[in-house]
Amino acid sequence: MSANAAHQYIDRRTRQVTTETLIADPLIRNLYTRARESAPLLFKAATSRRMSAVLGYLNFDAPLKQPAGRTAARLQAMGVDPSECLDPPRALDTPRKIFERKIRYWDCRPMPVDAGCAVSPADARVIVGSFDRCSTLFLKEKFFSFNELIGKDKAQWARAFAGGDFALFRLTPDKYHYNHVPVSGVVREIYEIAGRYHSCNPGAVVAEVTPFSKNRRVVTIIDTEIPGGSGVGLVAMIEIVAMMIGDIVQCYSTRAYDSPQPVAPGLFLERGCPKSLYRPGSSVDVVIFQKNRVTFSADILDNMARQDVTSRYIQHFQLPLVETDVTVRSEIALRREPF
Repeated sequence: MSANAAHQYIDRRTRQVTTETLIADPLIRNLYTRARESAPLLFKAATSRRMSAVLGYLNFDAPLKQPAGRTAARLQAMGVDPSECLDPPRALDTPRKIFERKIRYWDCRPMPVDAGCAVSPADARVIVGSFDRCSTLFLKEKFFSFNELIGKDKAQWARAFAGGDFALFRLTPDKYHYNHVPVSGVVREIYEIAGRYHSCNPGAVVAEVTPFSKNRRVVTIIDTEIPGGSGVGLVAMIEIVAMMIGDIVQCYSTRAYDSPQPVAPGLFLERGCPKSLYRPGSSVDVVIFQKNRVTFSADILDNMARQDVTSRYIQHFQLPLVETDVTVRSEIALRREPF
């Protein structure tokens, strides 16, 4: 399979194989092959915070005169359903406003009733894995180095999640970019780790060694073993920037998007509520569970092993790793009951 091969995923709702249009794919491919090896200073500059901000401005904020009717055409091209949006289409008159759009998630993103069900934090394409070498889902730190991802000075959390499982969610630029809480529980710690702004294009991911543990990120540790919690132990929710992402804004709201508040230790987070917003571009969420606390949804596991799908992850990782396109607040895992 060549580096120019298509990248496909499974639409969860229809179970159809869909070919993804990767934005700026030739540019990203050249950056992560030729430039990374022959022009390391250029590569370092391209993945810096300053360059990410410049690219974000050019793509989302540069003052351009748009012809009448362009908003509707742009929404259609991105596959955005205007009926889901909280604001009318005429108000989404800039790329940034489309990117940071709010949706009527309480109507258009239903959530399972089962309190022991962990849900997707985003509209995204998901792959699941394990840190347990005996697990069939063990991925040998392909996407990230676990200790580096969680924080090299956070030994207590590294111990807590040793041998655990994870779900990796890749948000593309057309997606709704609010992150929602995957489980109910109280925040034990939240901290930021400095880093680069690597692309989350699948080609870039397989070219760069463990890129997601090198990017700037926010780690939130949620304790679900409390009254009203999901009862799945400790859960780490990690929000990771990527190329053209300017910021991660913590803005937890318990009702719609009203009265947003910062996330801090001691705050109770309710499953399915908005937690944060990426500004703007593509990005990644990682949700980590403790060992033997959840069982991932059967359809996600089945899709990962499909042989009739072209995936760049299969090409380089030598394992069937097919993504499933999921919606925010939909089931990704169920609480595993003790024997």
